[in-house]
Amino acid sequence: MLKGIDSLLSPQLLHVLSSMGHRHEIAIVDANYASDAGQPNIIRMDGISAPAALRAVLSVLPLERKDPEGCWRMIAKSDPMNEQPIFLEFQQAIVDLEDAGMKLVPISSADFKDRAKGAYAIVITGEKRPYGNVLLRKGTINVG
Repeated sequence: MLKGIDSLLSPQLLHVLSSMGHRHEIAIVDANYASDAGQPNIIRMDGISAPAALRAVLSVLPLERKDPEGCWRMIAKSDPMNEQPIFLEFQQAIVDLEDAGMKLVPISSADFKDRAKGAYAIVITGEKRPYGNVLLRKGTINVG
C-alpha cells in the first residue's frame, strides 16, 4: 500500500506510466474501443469510467506543455464542435489536475485510432458512453 496514490492505479498501470518517456502517448478508451490484444501495454480498468481513469492517470502523469497540444479526443459525429458531455468531464479533469489553459483538442476518429495504435499503452475502461476516448502526451516535471 502506498500513500497518496489513487487506488485506481494498479501496479501494472503505475509501472507503465513510470516507464513512459517524454512525449510518449497513452490512450484511455471506452469499453467498445477495438484494440489489438497483441499490443504489449494494454491495461484493463473494467467497471471504471473513462473520466475516473483520466483523473487517476493525471494524478501522477504530467502532460506535455511545450507543444500547443498535449491531449486529444475524438471528433463526435463528424463535427469538431459537437461537445459530448463526456468531453466536458475530460476537460474538467484536465483543468483540475493539470492546467486551466490546456485544451482537449478534437481529432478525427481515424487519426485517433492511428495514434492509439502507436501509443505506448492503451487503458481500456468500462466506459459505456460513445466517444469516451482521450489521448495524452507525457510531458516533464520541472525541478527547482
